[in-house]
Amino acid sequence: MDEKAFVSLFRAHLQDVSKYLARRVEVRHIEDLASEIFEIAWRKRADCPTGFELPWLYRIASYVLANHRRKAENRFSFLPILDRDKTSPSAEDLALDGSDIAVAYKKLSPADRQILSLVVFDNLTVAQCAVALGITANTASQKLKRARARLSKELDQLMSEND
Repeated sequence: MDEKAFVSLFRAHLQDVSKYLARRVEVRHIEDLASEIFEIAWRKRADCPTGFELPWLYRIASYVLANHRRKAENRFSFLPILDRDKTSPSAEDLALDGSDIAVAYKKLSPADRQILSLVVFDNLTVAQCAVALGITANTASQKLKRARARLSKELDQLMSEND
């Protein structure tokens, strides 16, 4: 990928990458993290799969976010660490009203929340999720199917408890 193509990639996907980050970190960190993501993307531009540029950027973003969180945890290691998903929005971020979907979502594993958030919030296809997660499309499809089933099961349990 030459410089012109990379500039086009940057312009086309900066907003999507920023939205991805906004659902996962405090607003004050978005600009710095986005810069880091595109800096890494520039260095690794030869590895960018044609037609899957945005999921590839999301994959880079997931690594940058993990490093960002590790640094923050090390800086504040004296604080209790909450059992929070490291890669996708929390149920509280989805809905602060305690709705059944937010409660059910919170009960899912981080991996289930991650694949669901890529499909629902980031509007990725299964093939794009596979690139973003560094897995095969078949594995992504199976993970998504299982995550949806577990979410449905959690919702059914909550609804039966509320009856």
